[in-house]
Amino acid sequence: MKNFTSETLRETYLKFFESKGHAIIPSASLIPENDPTVLFTTAGMHPLVPYLLGEKHPAGNRLTDVQKCVRTGDIDEVGDASHCTFFEMLGNWSLGDYFKEEMIPWSFEFLTSKKYLGIPVDDIAVTCFAGDDDCPRDDESAKLWEKCGIKKEHIFFLPKSGNWWGPAGTTGPCGPDTEMHIIRNHAEADKLGPYDFEKATAGTFLEIWNDVFMQYNKNAEGKHEPLKQKNVDTGMGLERTLCILGGKESVYETDVFEKAIQKIESLTGRKYSEGGEVTRAFRVILDHVRTATFMLGDNKGIVPSNTDQGYILRRIIRRAVRFGRNIGLPQGSLKEVSYTIINKYATVYPELVKNQSKIEEELEKEELKFSKTLQQGIREFEKVAANLPTGGKIDGVTAFHLYDTYGFPVEITNEMAREKGLTVDVEGYEAAYAEHQAKSRAGSEQKFACGLADHKEETTKLHTATHLLHAALKIVCSPDVEQKGSNITEERLRFDFNFARKLTPEEVAEVERLVNEQISLNVPVVMQEMSLEEAKEQGFTGLFESKYGERVKTYSIGNFSKEICGGPHAQTTGELGKFKIAKQENVSAGVKRIKAVLLSQ
Repeated sequence: MKNFTSETLRETYLKFFESKGHAIIPSASLIPENDPTVLFTTAGMHPLVPYLLGEKHPAGNRLTDVQKCVRTGDIDEVGDASHCTFFEMLGNWSLGDYFKEEMIPWSFEFLTSKKYLGIPVDDIAVTCFAGDDDCPRDDESAKLWEKCGIKKEHIFFLPKSGNWWGPAGTTGPCGPDTEMHIIRNHAEADKLGPYDFEKATAGTFLEIWNDVFMQYNKNAEGKHEPLKQKNVDTGMGLERTLCILGGKESVYETDVFEKAIQKIESLTGRKYSEGGEVTRAFRVILDHVRTATFMLGDNKGIVPSNTDQGYILRRIIRRAVRFGRNIGLPQGSLKEVSYTIINKYATVYPELVKNQSKIEEELEKEELKFSKTLQQGIREFEKVAANLPTGGKIDGVTAFHLYDTYGFPVEITNEMAREKGLTVDVEGYEAAYAEHQAKSRAGSEQKFACGLADHKEETTKLHTATHLLHAALKIVCSPDVEQKGSNITEERLRFDFNFARKLTPEEVAEVERLVNEQISLNVPVVMQEMSLEEAKEQGFTGLFESKYGERVKTYSIGNFSKEICGGPHAQTTGELGKFKIAKQENVSAGVKRIKAVLLSQ
């Protein structure tokens, strides 16, 4: 196998699929656009859902990219050899174009050719869908793999739990997938029958890539019908692939963390290679500082807070501070570790350089805020723990007191308790904190029952109204106003933007007047596709955070509003009704929120 750096692996992957007719598109923001069901972009396909469902992508029907992703479900596991909160996903897509006959040979070529990854054919095993009462066994994929040169005894079949994607809800697009694995233990692998893959001992196989074939639609009756538009969606984790190709024991030993490890070693006098709790502390700091750097440096940037994305950000920064203290990391050092991350990714994600001062300020501010109370909070926790036997439980009121008084998120209390053989009454904590409970990933789904993803008429109208609101705020408040987030339901729009204070009553009235004036003029909403450079030259607003060019969709409303956007929109402004600002809120320092509605004329 060839040994790659992160830079060469990204470039090799993108150039390979570019040679197969794919357009290279930029990574989307870590903050999902108009998707209330998740707090962060969790996979490469996430920003492309509208196009997988049939909407036309301006770059065409063959796409490839490297997508920034964050998954928060395993934060407490970060510190082991493999878990990361932030990661990059290499991916390519066919939007109703090619299918299995092309994708599987391409996957084989990229994995095995000496021009690309150069993995020996005998070291590759694949899994395919085993079939059930709903859908037949995916013999088509298995035969294509065998035709490529994969040994028949290295082709395995798994049920839906192992080789099936979707649908995202109870209905919608879905289909079989095929996963590619590196064989690490041939003696064990060779004992297995075609349906015995899951019986293999740990470490026998390491997954490297996954091709999803969306070929069915699950309808309301639960039946699987063939899709009119068949799609391909693939995913290869960059860090995990680097680890496999380099023969490393951990993703933290790849080049993406090399300079950061050196920095922590120089600041603490400890060595990553010491093992045990020291190595674990290094890994937590490495992952959490990298994740925080990308969250803060995103052009839709967030800051630490007690709700939603800001709460996750605060949690990981504070966890990094606690583990840093365990190995003697001096106060104020997180920003120094962050510098190494910014330098490593500067050419790939220039937004990190653009937002470097913000990253530094927020890390320093949050670290200082938590460090002031951390030692006192640890002492209080130790008092509580000392009065409990091994296996005892910290009651919910006490856990809430540690948060309310010392700023300890319940996750940190839970983690510290686990280290001492204790548990925490989390349900009791949540009950004590009910009146201002932190709204994390699960709460987000309850807060926003539906979002723009449903493309309903009222939602579409409100989405169009956000364009008018954005333009009006630039006129009334400042030309520097930029969207920092939005969420749209059938009932209202929510628009976050950078501004130092709430609008005065006079400013609110003027914003409403400008928007309603455009509605009364019944202006057509015009969509045009053009290159990113053309959009910039013509004054369309958007987030230009990638070095790669692409074609984009632009929406103009007369000369009043010009934005790059994925849609959908109303045909004319006259469809919208009367615009009314219902509420203003503070989101965080320098970020304000407006909630608005459309009333019948």
